[in-house]
Amino acid sequence: MILPPPFPDHTQLPEEDGTFVKNFQEHPQSILLTDSLGPILEQRHSDGQYAIGQDSGIYWRETDPPQDGAEAPDWFYVPNVPPDLDGQYRRSYVIWRELIAPLIAIELASGNGNEERDTTALSQQNLEEKKRPGKFWVYENIIRIPYYGIYVIQTGELEVYNLVRGSYERMSPNERGHYPIERLGVELGLWQGNYQNQHQLWLRWWDSEGNLLLTGWERSALEQMRTERAESRAQEAESLAQQERERAEQAESRAQQVQQAAASRLLAMGLSAEEVAETLNLTVEQVNSMQS
Repeated sequence: MILPPPFPDHTQLPEEDGTFVKNFQEHPQSILLTDSLGPILEQRHSDGQYAIGQDSGIYWRETDPPQDGAEAPDWFYVPNVPPDLDGQYRRSYVIWRELIAPLIAIELASGNGNEERDTTALSQQNLEEKKRPGKFWVYENIIRIPYYGIYVIQTGELEVYNLVRGSYERMSPNERGHYPIERLGVELGLWQGNYQNQHQLWLRWWDSEGNLLLTGWERSALEQMRTERAESRAQEAESLAQQERERAEQAESRAQQVQQAAASRLLAMGLSAEEVAETLNLTVEQVNSMQS
């Protein structure tokens, strides 16, 4: 019996399907999601065992050509897997070899989102009719990704689905308008702002308390601002202290002038230096120095 050739490994599988990235927001959006999540992942994976894919193929069945049996989420996170394989960076993710599904996958829809919501099932009839299984169906039924997000860029609409008892249920946002990704300890939501010279509505992460997770640049800028504020407060405190010292010196100088004038008057009245010293609570030496 002739055995079929073994399925290619991740270094041999196609990395792309020849299509263009459909919008200028997709690439910076993926970077933004990865960058801001870094501290959370470092806490959860002190051993560094996790992988993040961006437009990378997840192979879920053997086909010819191979890419017909793959989906490539715009962004996904897989916990508890090595970031590379045998010392080589990952070029694809073969689910039946890895055995661990991504925890969350996010699709950035340039159209109306219908492609990302496609529930077309894998069936003999559909294959005969050249109908490719839909992303939604594959993520829900085969790869079984616990959280699936669809962000329709044109409308700014975010949909998040949670796998509950084998089926996706659309989640409702919490009071902050975010979607809790409880197994990751974060929330996913929308943020209006500027990133990489684009003022857009972006997907962002928040912690479970509702604090925005910052990018490395934002953390650096915030630390710089805190440093500058601390330096400013220190300079202000030093300036106030200097003013207090000057006021104290001026007060002491005025007191000395008053004492000297009083001593001069008492001496002119015929009091001795000892009597003046006792009257003004001074030493005789101080009285004598005022006369010199």
